[in-house]
Amino acid sequence: MKYQILILVVMSFCRVFAQQEPQFTQYFDNTLFQNPAYAGSNKMLSFNTMHREQWLGFNGRPSSTTMTLHSPLAYESVGLGLSAVRDVIGPTTQHMVYADFSYSLRLSDKRFLAFGLKGGFNMINTRTAGLSTTEYDPNLVQNTLNRFNPNFGVGAYYHSPKFFIGLSSPKILEGSIDGSPKNIEKRHFYMHTGGIVELGDLWKLRPTAQVKATFGAPISIDLSNAFIYNDRFFLGATYRHQAAVGVFCQYQLTQQFRIGVASDFATTALRNYNQGTFEASISYDFNFIKGGIRSPRYF
Repeated sequence: MKYQILILVVMSFCRVFAQQEPQFTQYFDNTLFQNPAYAGSNKMLSFNTMHREQWLGFNGRPSSTTMTLHSPLAYESVGLGLSAVRDVIGPTTQHMVYADFSYSLRLSDKRFLAFGLKGGFNMINTRTAGLSTTEYDPNLVQNTLNRFNPNFGVGAYYHSPKFFIGLSSPKILEGSIDGSPKNIEKRHFYMHTGGIVELGDLWKLRPTAQVKATFGAPISIDLSNAFIYNDRFFLGATYRHQAAVGVFCQYQLTQQFRIGVASDFATTALRNYNQGTFEASISYDFNFIKGGIRSPRYF
């Protein structure tokens, strides 16, 4: 059993170099991390934080935390945002900090097309010298500390009250993780879309989808569907193609404050070696407009 777990850890670590971006079950509430054009789309100052513990009971498991903050300016066509991420997997720890800028074109009273730009850096620490190995590997004896990789990304985002679709690549440059030209941060491409379907006076349905692609790794497809009751209670399920299934629950405590929890379980052989994956999220919209929020936010 110990050797099987060691093999799985090594396989997980190797995959970091092919597809490094952290993933979330509640990806639909983490759009700014992927797409800078999302900045300011809520028409108010919005804060969101999310923490994910993947494959509980598994040594070297991925652990990810994100925090995002964004708002439109007084000139509402311009939005600004800030996103920060801490991602840990095996001996590798990454800290990403990015500023986001968006410019929106008003297509009608309720339809907008935004273009975005993000810029920031990734600080990488890889402590491979502390790994236990069965034989000597010169590539693992040297730690990589505080590797600084600046980067930038672009995105586009169309949205209306009942539909959205976005395209983005949050990190264009492919910097080296440890100084070697073989170990680089791969460029990722995202497509995300979703909408709201009215089912009656109290019930709504919110289907969403996300596609993530990068060279050297399989395409990742996430699907979710949530029932919304009285614009307060969200209950849904998610599916990640050939990877995992999950459920999530969110509650709108007030018009501005929402909390959520999620869990998913692998559909691969990994399910035999862990107790599942768990997430928690908190979001808050700072409303400074007299009269309160006119309509709830679904995405």
